[in-house]
Amino acid sequence: MDDVRLLVSRTRLTAHAPCALTIVTGIDGNVWSLSGEHFATREAYEQDGLVGIDLTTVELGTRISVLEGCRVSGAEPRSAHVRTGGNRILREFGFSLVAGDEAVVEKAVSIHHDNDVAQPREESAAAAAAALADGYDHLFARHARRWEDVWAASDIEVIGDLESQVLTRFSLFHNIIHTPSHARLPIGARGLSSQVYQGAAFWDQEIFNLPMLTYTRPDLARNVLMYRHDTLPGACRKAARLGYRGAYYAWASGKTGDELFPDIFFTDVLTGRAMRNHFNCWQIHVSPDIVYALWRYYEATGDWSFIVEGGAEIAFEVADFLVSRAHFKKDKNRFELIRLLGPDEYHENVDNNAYTMYLAQYALEKAVEIHDAMSERAPAELSALLGRLGLDEDDVADWREHADLMYLPKPDPGTKLIEQFDGYFSLEDVTPDVVRQRLIDPDEYWGWPNGVAVRTQVLKQADVLQLFALIDIFPPEVMRANYLYYEPRTEHGSSLSPSAHALIASKAELPEEAFRYFEEASSIDLYNQSKKVMSGGSFLGGIHTAACGAVWFVVVQGFAGFEVHGDVLRFRPALPERWEGLRFPLVFKSNHLAVELRRDAITVTAAPDNPGAVTISVGDNERQVGPGESVSLG
Repeated sequence: MDDVRLLVSRTRLTAHAPCALTIVTGIDGNVWSLSGEHFATREAYEQDGLVGIDLTTVELGTRISVLEGCRVSGAEPRSAHVRTGGNRILREFGFSLVAGDEAVVEKAVSIHHDNDVAQPREESAAAAAAALADGYDHLFARHARRWEDVWAASDIEVIGDLESQVLTRFSLFHNIIHTPSHARLPIGARGLSSQVYQGAAFWDQEIFNLPMLTYTRPDLARNVLMYRHDTLPGACRKAARLGYRGAYYAWASGKTGDELFPDIFFTDVLTGRAMRNHFNCWQIHVSPDIVYALWRYYEATGDWSFIVEGGAEIAFEVADFLVSRAHFKKDKNRFELIRLLGPDEYHENVDNNAYTMYLAQYALEKAVEIHDAMSERAPAELSALLGRLGLDEDDVADWREHADLMYLPKPDPGTKLIEQFDGYFSLEDVTPDVVRQRLIDPDEYWGWPNGVAVRTQVLKQADVLQLFALIDIFPPEVMRANYLYYEPRTEHGSSLSPSAHALIASKAELPEEAFRYFEEASSIDLYNQSKKVMSGGSFLGGIHTAACGAVWFVVVQGFAGFEVHGDVLRFRPALPERWEGLRFPLVFKSNHLAVELRRDAITVTAAPDNPGAVTISVGDNERQVGPGESVSLG
């Protein structure tokens, strides 16, 4: 954890009786890939007591150097040699041991590539040699100190329920380790151990992974958002290819930001024919999702330099895309978004998906707000940016007009329900269990164009409820009514769905539902019992990193009721019955806070070196906590 380019291990073998022992260790270049051969070349070699393999990738010719340093201590080996072949380089040590003898093998492996350094072999060799010289104990101590810092910034302590504690920490751990800490890189939707999605980023990272990072390790949240700025050219290429202006971010984004998701992803198991789905061209909410995340980051940090250096450009390009994508309905005097695919991926080619509409308006409003703030605070930078993007004040006026006239499906005055998209309520009203009985083959895809759910109200995952999780303008009675309507119709065919249900059930004062979905969201990978775990388990399918990240906001935003309103941190607690309390840290505008929540009070303690006071609100109680102070509110 102190140096992410190092892998370090120590293996200790003790003889209980006389024996001959052979230890083989080294580097195996035979890596199976679901998508075919990943490496174009492999070269094994010895260098100054190290063994290594240099590789180049098929896709971009990236050069990678993996070198291993090895030290054997304890019993003296009677033989030692290196052998190569079959894309492997291995050391072999032979021992003759008597009872009580011990053989200890320390390994230090270094991995460098030419995305980071000009000479990967030289850098990797130097790092492996230095690590071996430092020794395992020294490296482990550095690793442990770094983990102590990470947990101090990120941990959630659940008081009174050991299982919930384990589930929560498991989720936090995976959100931490799958977030790149050394570069501006994406959070892979199935992590780095997966053969699925090959490390690509989806909307998952902004909506599910980033809330935890924004309020615990904002430097990493900034890195992830700047990755979106680095890949803005790819988003602009996608928009132009589809006939739009601005930035349409890839549904599956890699190094360049160009769309990686294929046109053909599913096969009709009944006919064997390829099915064209439109995840990569109709699911436009990914662009406003990114603006949502960058504004939440700015709101939490006050990091104006981020806005000037990248945030404004992202917001402006997304606004330009939304304006070019919208349709004006003159008879209704409003802008609409048609031919959409919302978070519920079973229903494609729908109009005015509520989630997309609200997020689009949000993104347009924030682009205008950023423009107006830069007019005051950074006029020269604003002028240069608009000129570089080919925009002017007329374009900004378009953003304002589209935000003002964007159609937003509103709750029905009687039922309080929001229709997921135009015509949704006219679809057949059945449950997922009924639809499941219509399958001819259990592996059929339920969605568009011919799936069993398409002409029904059965949805894949949270859609309107996902809107409530982000846009905090709906009263509890509206959230409750929609939860009670949509939850029985939701099939939960995505790992993203349980967390949104847990959060909204908590806000809608449905505590048993909230805890049930918390347990489902946090145990998908740990218990390995869900349909969302692919055949092959985490080896093939990887960790559901977004589900892990989402557990933070279920606990902190749901059960602790944490919200940011301007410069006020508000809490509306809804602790599960099994829990006695919670402890967790928060960072807000460089102020570090420790929060302890019990059933009768919340105590907030501010770090002594905080730059200022923070206002805390619980119900009608509001207090300021200054540096080094602690306040309790009933």
